Amino acid sequence: MIKKHMAAACLLSAIVFASAASVAQQADFPRKPNGVPDISGIWQSLNNANWNLEGQAAAQGPVEVLGAIGAVPPGKGIVVGDSIPYKPEALAQREMNFANRRTEDPEAKCFRPGIPRANYMAHPFQIFQTDSDILVTYQFAGAVRTIYMDNHMNGPIDSWMGWSNGHWEGDTLVVEVGALNPNWLDRAGNYYSRSAKVTERYTPISPYHLQYEATIEDPEVYEEPWSISMPLYRRVEEGARLYDFKCVEFAEEIMYQHLSRENYFRERGIELNGDSNE
Repeated sequence: MIKKHMAAACLLSAIVFASAASVAQQADFPRKPNGVPDISGIWQSLNNANWNLEGQAAAQGPVEVLGAIGAVPPGKGIVVGDSIPYKPEALAQREMNFANRRTEDPEAKCFRPGIPRANYMAHPFQIFQTDSDILVTYQFAGAVRTIYMDNHMNGPIDSWMGWSNGHWEGDTLVVEVGALNPNWLDRAGNYYSRSAKVTERYTPISPYHLQYEATIEDPEVYEEPWSISMPLYRRVEEGARLYDFKCVEFAEEIMYQHLSRENYFRERGIELNGDSNE
């Protein structure tokens, strides 16, 4: 039964990739002088995958005092085949991550979101496509990465956004991402380790849409490679741009509250009297 499920998931992933590529051949998409699609512009996802890649029903959020403001919205998953094939011990870690998500999610700490998470957060990102390499800038935490189209190499060190080597397969931009720090994939605690490799595919399906797919391999965490698939939407409103979202100061309370003067005395059972240093 498991083998049949895995085979079905692989077949569905192949169908999605082939379908997107077929549509791209008919799309009236802008092109560079060398004939490849020009995907420059500001893009954004319109889903709730950052809450849970596998999809979820509406639920109470991690901070109850926020009421409905912090509630989890319902949403359809973007995992091909619906579920992520975790190893049993890794699934236990995912559940632990979820239980501690309010303080342990790297997003809460304003760490750079990594790939593919940066592409489905509730923030736009911008692609700058030159005649050589491709630069991608993200609104969340000011994250940036370069997709190297020539002189491919392995990343010299691990980093939050990894090292990206790209090439064109017809009208599809294929990007192989490695040298990634261990990171979370969403607010539900789905994650990968430093062994992860991500293969992205960006395929134009209209002048205003890209079909985005990513396959994640990580033998330390998953039983087999698995994929996500979703559309990206071009932001076309007048004056569309990225804005500053330098969130480090927003994360200070979560990360450093335990170092505060008040917490120091509280842990030692010492009562503070106003601004006294006692």
